Amino acid sequence: MNERRPFQLVAGHPALDLVNTLDWRFRENTEELLAGYEDLVRFTVQSGLMKATEARRLQRNSGANNAARVIAETRRLREAAAQLLYAAVDQSAPPAGAIRELERSFKEADAHRRLLWSVTHLRWGFPPSTSAPELPLWILSLQTTQLITSRSMELVRACGNPECRWLFLDTSKNHTRRWCDMKICGNRMKARRFKALHG
Repeated sequence: MNERRPFQLVAGHPALDLVNTLDWRFRENTEELLAGYEDLVRFTVQSGLMKATEARRLQRNSGANNAARVIAETRRLREAAAQLLYAAVDQSAPPAGAIRELERSFKEADAHRRLLWSVTHLRWGFPPSTSAPELPLWILSLQTTQLITSRSMELVRACGNPECRWLFLDTSKNHTRRWCDMKICGNRMKARRFKALHG
């Protein structure tokens, strides 16, 4: 894998970090951080959802056509999740199409899970030898479903920078976190307010 800049995983949950991979979503010029299949694999590894050895195996075995299809499906999952999550943040009803897409994606991923023996117990997972190029998509689909059906949805917030609005879980003591990252948007918005006040 090449040495592209690492993803800024500030959200506290992989599903939210996935939505944030379309950067500057609310600005005229967005920035696509999942430009290709290699970026998707890097994201899944950096999120701790897949091992580097699995990533190397996937990259060896995924042809160009499969890679293009999987990245397109991942973006479709991401945008359906974004519609639902921003609707939740804004306290509005999500589009029915987004719910259907999330359900379709979950069912597809779930169909490939197996019961695996793990030293003392069984667990649901994907066989270690899985080399299907869809593996990162399946993992992220299950992560997204886990979040949107959990009580953690009550903690989902959007960054206070109206051009950014990156999503995150507000696990601060008083649930008063305002920024995706204080060093990024927090300082940027403080500087903007200072300039407006002092010319």
